[in-house]
Amino acid sequence: MAPAAARGGRTLAGLALLVTGAAGWQASAGEAVTPPPPACSTSVPFRSGTEGYHTFRIPAVVRVGEATLLAFAEGRRDSAADDGDIDVVLRRSPDGGCTWEPLQVIADAGTETFGNPAPVVDPRTGRVVLLICRDTGQERLVHELHSESDGRSWSPPRDITSTVKPAGWRWYATGPGHAIALSGGPHAGRLLVPANHTSVLAGGTEHGAHALYSDDGGRNWHIGFVQTPRGDWLNLNESTMAELPDGRVYINSRDDRGLSAPTRADAYSLDGGLSIDGVFRPQGALKGPEVQGSVLRTRTGALVYSGPADPARRRLMTLRVSDDQGASWTPGPPVSDLPAAYSDLVELADGTLGLLYETGRVSPYESVVFTRLTQGPNGWLPTTGGTTLR
Repeated sequence: MAPAAARGGRTLAGLALLVTGAAGWQASAGEAVTPPPPACSTSVPFRSGTEGYHTFRIPAVVRVGEATLLAFAEGRRDSAADDGDIDVVLRRSPDGGCTWEPLQVIADAGTETFGNPAPVVDPRTGRVVLLICRDTGQERLVHELHSESDGRSWSPPRDITSTVKPAGWRWYATGPGHAIALSGGPHAGRLLVPANHTSVLAGGTEHGAHALYSDDGGRNWHIGFVQTPRGDWLNLNESTMAELPDGRVYINSRDDRGLSAPTRADAYSLDGGLSIDGVFRPQGALKGPEVQGSVLRTRTGALVYSGPADPARRRLMTLRVSDDQGASWTPGPPVSDLPAAYSDLVELADGTLGLLYETGRVSPYESVVFTRLTQGPNGWLPTTGGTTLR
C-alpha cells in the first residue's frame, strides 16, 4: 500500500503464457499434479464482508509446482482503512485458481497491521518466501516468513528491519505483489523484492524506491539499489519488477502525486538489482490513475503490465504489452470495465495467465477476483467456462 497520506466482469480479455523468475521450480518426482480444469474462467478467493473481515485488499499471487496457486491479501478486520487490525491472509488453490482451500491467517499482529505481501518462490528449493511490513503505529518494520510445504504451513514472522531499513527512513513498504527470482547470469537464484520508503529532510518528505535481495534463499537480506529523486518530480512507490531476456532487471513504479504528468515511471538495473542504470523516467504510455500495478515477462520476451486504464479513476482493468523491453507499450482489450484497483500477475503451467485483482460493481474493494486468460485467434481472451465462487 502507499503511504497513508496518499491512499485513499462485464468484459474480459486475456494474455499469453508468462515466465517469472519464480517459475523455474517444477514439481518434484512423484508429486501429484492436478492440472486446471478447462471449464474454469473466474473465481473469487476473497470477498469483503466474509471470514470475519470487513475488507480484503492488496493481492499477491505465486505458483508452486505445476498447479498450486497461493493467493495472498490483507484481511482488514474493522474497516477498509489502510491501518488498524490487519492480517496477512492466504488461500491455496490446488487446481490453478478454480477452487480455493479455506482461508489461512499467516501473520497476525493483534490490533496492529501486517501487510504489503511480496511473495517469491526460491527456484533452487521450492521454498515460498514472503516479505511483509508491520505498522505498530509508531514505526514500520519489515518481516520475513516462509513455507517449506507449498503454503500449507508457515514459519512465524521474523523481524529483519535492522538489515534493510537505514536510520532516517520513515514509511516503508514491500511490494505489494509478487517478487522475482533471477534465472540467469552471475546472480542466478537471487531473490529480488521491490520496496519503497520515505525520508524526512529539511525540505520536506522525499519518496524513494529501493530493492531488497537475498542470495541464500531468503535467510539473509540486503539493500540493493536506492533511488530517491530530489523534489516532487517523481514520488516513487509500489514498484514491480521483471527479469529481461538479456539479464537486465526492469523496474516499473507508481508515481504517487509527483509533478510529472504520467502516473508511472520506470528504470533498468544491469547488476541484478544492486544499482539503477541512470535514473527513473516518467512512462507516459501506461495511462491510468495513481495506483499499484504488476509487470511480468512472457516466454517470448515481451513484458506485460496490468492496471486500471481510466486516467480519472480506478476502473477499467487492462493489460498492456511491450515488445521492446519496456520502451513502449500497446494496450489490449479491457479485462473488465468495472471498478478495479490493485492487481498481480502469475504464469500458469497450462499456458494461461492468471490475474488476481481488486474489483466490484460499485467499488473496487468489494472482492479480490482471479481470472484465467488465454491467447485466442483475435487477441487475448478469457479462458472459456464459468465463474467459480469458492
